[in-house]
Amino acid sequence: MKKGAAVAEETLVIGCHLSCSKGYAQMARDAASIGANTFQFFTRNPRGGKAKPIDPADIALYHQLAAEAGIQTIVAHAPYTLNLCAANPDTRQFAIDTMADDLLRMESTPHQLYNFHPGSHVKQGPEEGIRLIVDGLNQVLAPEQTTTVLLETMAGKGTEMGRSFEELAAIIDGVELNDHLGVCLDTCHIWDGGYNVAALDDVLEEFDRVVGLDRLKAVHLNDSKNPLGAAKDRHELIGDGHIGFEALSAVTRHPALRHLPFNLETPNETLDGYAREIAALRAAWA
Repeated sequence: MKKGAAVAEETLVIGCHLSCSKGYAQMARDAASIGANTFQFFTRNPRGGKAKPIDPADIALYHQLAAEAGIQTIVAHAPYTLNLCAANPDTRQFAIDTMADDLLRMESTPHQLYNFHPGSHVKQGPEEGIRLIVDGLNQVLAPEQTTTVLLETMAGKGTEMGRSFEELAAIIDGVELNDHLGVCLDTCHIWDGGYNVAALDDVLEEFDRVVGLDRLKAVHLNDSKNPLGAAKDRHELIGDGHIGFEALSAVTRHPALRHLPFNLETPNETLDGYAREIAALRAAWA
């Protein structure tokens, strides 16, 4: 058993989305300050653009601070602008080039997770969307990479891909190096997409049948401003939305999920808000 697996069995691995503007070491400090032992960050500006150069000194200090804070797993989030199944070839190439660069940069923190939104087929149809996403992933994944790339479950607004477990399974099945692929389950997204988080066993049974629970590598823990099946994707504070605290806490406690890293993407304006949510979920987890 890996060292990280033993730790995950003993404590809730939970954090939130942090700003990467001041580097990796500062993210480790911020995570520790709110009682987090994991975190998520954008690899670059969420609207795209160039990434800041990796600073070896910052990375070295990060590893020291992360060890002190018990941080073993982190999740990098690709920019929102990436669309592997865009109708425009230049947009697709931008996504491919950016993902390839991100995955090279991820090797400075090896054996971590890289999450991305599958994209929008832009009226080309979901079958073509799946084909293009598969093609893009086949270009960027490398046998030697240590990073696991995660397809995020989506709410299904517009022509968004990843709205169903079946779409995710079709993408994974088509990729040659799919041992480098996993899934990040977003509770708000699947709720808005019609999967009842409050009936968690049923949802996980379906996920296991269609995709396989071994593919589930991380969870975005978010409440929803919308009723079940709204397909709108609007996050809410834990306990203030339609899913509710008890159902979301149950996600962290479920035997099939409790070892995973959970990251909050709730609309908190300060780190103090995340600290309160983390403390409440920890108290309910034991």
